[in-house]
Amino acid sequence: MIVVQRAMEKSNLYSVDGFGVKNYNYGFIAVVSLILFLTLNLSLGYITYQAELGLETSPVKSYSDAIWLMVMSSTTIGFGDVYPITFIGRAAVFIMFILGVGILGGMGAVFVNKIFGFADTNVKNRELRMQNAQIIAQNNEISKKLIRLEEKLDKLNKD
Repeated sequence: MIVVQRAMEKSNLYSVDGFGVKNYNYGFIAVVSLILFLTLNLSLGYITYQAELGLETSPVKSYSDAIWLMVMSSTTIGFGDVYPITFIGRAAVFIMFILGVGILGGMGAVFVNKIFGFADTNVKNRELRMQNAQIIAQNNEISKKLIRLEEKLDKLNKD
């Protein structure tokens, strides 16, 4: 488990601070997500274009039509002006529906979190843990002082 955690930290996806809070590298995750999204659009668009190529009844007439189809599928808009008629084309669109929505949703969540900070509880948790550690240290010091004071009072009462 420790090996996996160290590997994840080295991958730049996140780091763990002294309080055990995971701090994600949102910039790195966003860049990887964007590259993955573009790669999926281009590759699944190419597969769809090749599957639909030469079919007279297919609305996919060019590679740009196939890319348009993938972008519209990934955003779930799907205007319906371009659609696949082959099984391979439909399977590629289905894959893009599933993966594209997930990638775009994740990128949107990262963007909103960075701009508005709605879900950023890491800082609050870190501050609370630091305050708790300070309170515990202060209580320990007070306890030590009380013990010393009790010992002095016991000595005074015995004398």
